[in-house]
Amino acid sequence: MPSTRDRLEALREADAIVREEIDKAGLTIWQYFAVVPDFRATGVREGKRAYDWPCIIRCINTVDVMTAEVPELDWALLKRITARVTAEVPGICRVCYDLTPKPVGTVEWE
Repeated sequence: MPSTRDRLEALREADAIVREEIDKAGLTIWQYFAVVPDFRATGVREGKRAYDWPCIIRCINTVDVMTAEVPELDWALLKRITARVTAEVPGICRVCYDLTPKPVGTVEWE
């Protein structure tokens, strides 16, 4: 069973990819980051069933920090991030984009 340290390393790597790709796209987003929660998802890695973590991307734009909009990222950008994260980050088998606006959903994941 992978440790919390393994999940933290996966989070660091996934977040670096998300930040690199959004920066390369030249987008102005108030806050964005990756989340690697402490639960598993089923996927396929190297032709075999994988029971690994999902990576959730969270992006918001706000002017008052009480409400927020979720920016519509380009489909090609989301596909590029997904391909990189699933190929380059051990332990991650799925990527999701959190579309929940604030105040319905908070900024952070706890």
